[in-house]
Amino acid sequence: MPQKIDISHRTVVFTILFLLSLWLVYLIKDLLIILFVSLILMSALSPLVKFFVKFKIPKTLSIATTYIIIIGVLSGVVTIILRPLVEETSRLVLSLPPTIGQVFNVVNIDKSVLQSELTKLSGNIFSITFALFDNLLTIIFLLVLTYYLLLERENLENRVAQLFIGRQDRIRKSIVQIEEKLGSWLRGQLVLSVIIGALSFIGLTILGVPYALPLSLIAGVLEVVPVIGPIISAIPAILVSLTISPFLSLGVALMYFVIQQLENHLIVPQVMKRAVGLNPLVVILAIAVGSRLLGFAGALLAVPIAVVIQILATEIIEERKG
Repeated sequence: MPQKIDISHRTVVFTILFLLSLWLVYLIKDLLIILFVSLILMSALSPLVKFFVKFKIPKTLSIATTYIIIIGVLSGVVTIILRPLVEETSRLVLSLPPTIGQVFNVVNIDKSVLQSELTKLSGNIFSITFALFDNLLTIIFLLVLTYYLLLERENLENRVAQLFIGRQDRIRKSIVQIEEKLGSWLRGQLVLSVIIGALSFIGLTILGVPYALPLSLIAGVLEVVPVIGPIISAIPAILVSLTISPFLSLGVALMYFVIQQLENHLIVPQVMKRAVGLNPLVVILAIAVGSRLLGFAGALLAVPIAVVIQILATEIIEERKG
């Protein structure tokens, strides 16, 4: 005799609310990503803000000073490398047309294909300009949001902890751990970019490839793009070296392949393990899963998301054991 299954009204309401919540999260996922990035920036900048607050400097002025110092450091680095970078980049840009022509002659690619693609690109110049303007607004919004998160950091921690009656101290401790790990992750990512850029510059210089500085700078910047970043950064160097010698281009391709293997299997896992305390295998799996679920943004934020999940899971397990 078939059994009768009763579903309470509470279960139906809970299911509907849960599905609506998932739908809402999907609709505002871009905003949630920006908020998460702001939390990462807040976590990375908090130690410097605390340092200034210790000297009785008002918090608003401490945050502004932190922004000024970071902008000043970046401006100083740019000033130091700007002249050689501009000179080499200018020569690289001016040499691109003959370089592309030589590449076409070497690999026998139909030039009409490139011309048609350039025509399409010029036709989409308005959409490209709008996208750049939209990204600029996003960056400004990100910096402003980070500023207010830094300003209200302690109040936000207390308000979130007060939502969990009887466990305020444990929740506050977990929030502090999450902030520390997120800040360490961002600093570790900057270290990775410097390492990859330096290795690329050394390798290109040893091989005698021209325009080593801008090409290595491209490699360092694209290091923040998981998986495809190192591949994209290798293309300009291979094209430039191909105009000099096919054997040189093979050497450059091999150099970038070795750097990528070191990055994937040694540098990234070890740096991230020290920065966030994650197992190297977990780092690799997190990046793979994140890229599959959310594409570029998911791959880029996979490690900090895994850090948050690890801390929360550890807290839940310890609480149940206790």
